[in-house]
Amino acid sequence: MSLGTERPPEAAPSAVSRRFDVVTLFPELFGPHFTHGITRRAYERGLVDVRLWQLRDFADDAYRRVDDRPFGGGPGMVLLAQPLERALQAVLDSRPQVPVPVVHFTPSGQPLTQALVEQFAQGPGAVLLCGRYEAIDQRVIDSHVTHEISLGDFVLSGGELPALALLDAVARLQPEVLSSPSQQQDSFSDGLLEGPSYSRPERLPDGRAVPAVLLSGHHADIARWRRECSLALTARRRPDLLLAARACGRLSVADETFLRQLGI
Repeated sequence: MSLGTERPPEAAPSAVSRRFDVVTLFPELFGPHFTHGITRRAYERGLVDVRLWQLRDFADDAYRRVDDRPFGGGPGMVLLAQPLERALQAVLDSRPQVPVPVVHFTPSGQPLTQALVEQFAQGPGAVLLCGRYEAIDQRVIDSHVTHEISLGDFVLSGGELPALALLDAVARLQPEVLSSPSQQQDSFSDGLLEGPSYSRPERLPDGRAVPAVLLSGHHADIARWRRECSLALTARRRPDLLLAARACGRLSVADETFLRQLGI
């Protein structure tokens, strides 16, 4: 992780580094994320190279002003086009001449899905625009932005949290950050939700016990139980995902038999 044009430690020669440039008013919000948790491996090893750009450095007045009132009236303030475009130009000038996505985080964007995360995790990286206040000048979006992304149907105070969410999701998919089985069993990895997990003790003091099948040592039975839990949970909470899995042919005959038993 670095601020502006400072170089972070070089990635190992065999590693593929995915560079993310973050344009933000609050670069200090990012630091702790890169030094804690298992995903820090991706940053320490240079697999994900994050560079932070303070938007106020690209203001053109002594007050470092980057926002103003919206034309036509209305609530809030709008991030100005010119500081944003100067920041974007500085970012792009510092990158190799490879086209990269420019991402704006907004409640009106497309949902951030695992499939989209996987695209970013396999690509060269991206430029992440973290808006604040009411909005950013639409002319910047029209001229530069390739992706508008939302975390969900709610409003945040800025784009930093969505940017961190995307970086975390990308980092955990990098080689040797997590074990491959962990990634393969994640929710959405096969289009369905992941089922429940249990650990010690086998029985809690009030009598709640781990399902017997998980203690059986019969791997085929355990795998089937987990699959059925995944199907049932997805049917209950996200029937849209189940419909999509059916449409794509991802459900087996055994899956369909189980779902019929549930009346689905």
